[in-house]
Amino acid sequence: MANGRGDQPAVIFDSPVTGVKSQLSYSELLDQVSRFAGVLASKGVQKGDRVLIYMPMVTEAVVAMLATARLGAVHSVVFGGFGSKEIAVRIDDAEVKVVVAATCGVNPGAKVIPYTGLIRGAIEMAEHKPEGGMILLQRDLCPVSLEPEEEDWAEAMERAVPTDCVPVLATDPLYVLYTSGTTGTPKGIQRGHDYAVALKWSMDNFMCTYPGETYWAASDIGWVVGHSYIVYGPLLQGCTTIVFEGKPVGSPDAGTYWRVCQEYGVHSMFTAPTALRAMRREDPKGELLKEYNLPNLRALFLAGERCDPDTINFYSEALGVDTYDNWWQTESGWPICGFQTPTIGMKPGSTSKAMPGYDVRIVAQEGGVGSGGEVKEFEANEEPNPNPIIGGEGIGG
Repeated sequence: MANGRGDQPAVIFDSPVTGVKSQLSYSELLDQVSRFAGVLASKGVQKGDRVLIYMPMVTEAVVAMLATARLGAVHSVVFGGFGSKEIAVRIDDAEVKVVVAATCGVNPGAKVIPYTGLIRGAIEMAEHKPEGGMILLQRDLCPVSLEPEEEDWAEAMERAVPTDCVPVLATDPLYVLYTSGTTGTPKGIQRGHDYAVALKWSMDNFMCTYPGETYWAASDIGWVVGHSYIVYGPLLQGCTTIVFEGKPVGSPDAGTYWRVCQEYGVHSMFTAPTALRAMRREDPKGELLKEYNLPNLRALFLAGERCDPDTINFYSEALGVDTYDNWWQTESGWPICGFQTPTIGMKPGSTSKAMPGYDVRIVAQEGGVGSGGEVKEFEANEEPNPNPIIGGEGIGG
């Protein structure tokens, strides 16, 4: 607000699966966040406590994340629709104080996915019981009767007392996000508030999006991409961010992403190669894409898995913008490898060089890890093995 962005849209909610659209300005977002922080505080949440968030892609999920951070507490977002057993593991591991959930999610075709039974089952199954109970966002498509330890989101917000920010150290934890890694057993990745520095830097120097512009990461808040580039990165930069409840196809068709870009004047977009390939299968000649005018769009970013050069070339040509592949994972929080834009001579299918802060090397070049794990650095004109083993596990968001 002090920088004059009070009236600028902060969060745009677009849900083609329910037909609902809404916006919150920065002033309105601050009010919602400070009020929900008051709700959490009334449940006993203090600095360092953990709050589990189990919600679909709705604006309230962003509010819940920011409100938790406002108190110096730690949020742990779990994908809406996850089974009770998986949620219970996370409740026990994080020893959460309060659960924030929604009654349902919605898939294309207005298919309602009930959440309430899943989250109640998880709390019953967990050894650790959230002493602050649960705050439940009632969605019109799936209202439920509340149990004694549950409180309605809307009612709680009506009587909430706005709460100021709690000072924290840069190294204090901001969130815990669980990843299966290589063993299939959920592991909590803890990240501190200091990662805001990297996100702010990346919006200027990698994501090509500047204060006052509109940025869209077509992902989910359950992924690290959603944490970094739906919630924190764009808002730190003073951008407008988009929360999209839908799929790349079937919501209602393979042109829905381009409709969103046109309607909100998106300047930079981030999605997964899987989404692009799904859209191309439905729209192989890009006919749906041609129906939209995207004068603001200057860059398309891809992560989640390696993007094949054919897909990159198809969309770069169809959109008339540069397409930037990048590589990272939950454990890093922001790109490990990518292009510092603008870049000349990008190679489709490559994630390019290490980003600032990373020292990336090819390990066991000549025979796998068992050969001794030697490190080899390459001269600029030397061709590496096309199938190296790269340090780290897992890909993308």
